[in-house]
Amino acid sequence: EYEEQVKGFKQLSVVMAVSVALIYMALVLQFRNAIKPLLVFAAIPYGMGGAMAGLTIMGQPLGFMGFLGVASLVGVIVSHVIVLFDFIEEAHHEGLPLREALLHAGIVRLRPVMITVGATVLGLVPLAMHGGPLWEPMCYAQIGGLTAATFVTLLLVPVLYAIFVLDLKLVK
Repeated sequence: EYEEQVKGFKQLSVVMAVSVALIYMALVLQFRNAIKPLLVFAAIPYGMGGAMAGLTIMGQPLGFMGFLGVASLVGVIVSHVIVLFDFIEEAHHEGLPLREALLHAGIVRLRPVMITVGATVLGLVPLAMHGGPLWEPMCYAQIGGLTAATFVTLLLVPVLYAIFVLDLKLVK
């Protein structure tokens, strides 16, 4: 049974790697830039770390459902960062200096992101507490990951964006 589980995780890892590569390619086409997708992906390790912390704190294994929770978490993180980038670039195109556009986008996106994440986390709590051993790992992975990734998305990603645009001049 253990060998089958290891084999299954190897297959899931391959699928996850292919998915990440395809997401990267789609983001390159969307942004018309090869560096911006890397900025989008910068928040993913923090979300995954939060997911692992959530699983560890609650004493849950990283089984298939936990892995599924992490995989869906990556999609949520990517979508939050894409929307944040869109707000930053829209404000900058309207004439705001980049620093002000970063602050404006962070402030404008704070409430919708907090409402979405709060509703998701609070909605997962009953399922995590009473959903049984099948659902608990997925819920705790998403709760921990969303909580960590939200702060990173709203704080670290704009800082990285400013560094890549203003200091390193890798993104125009």
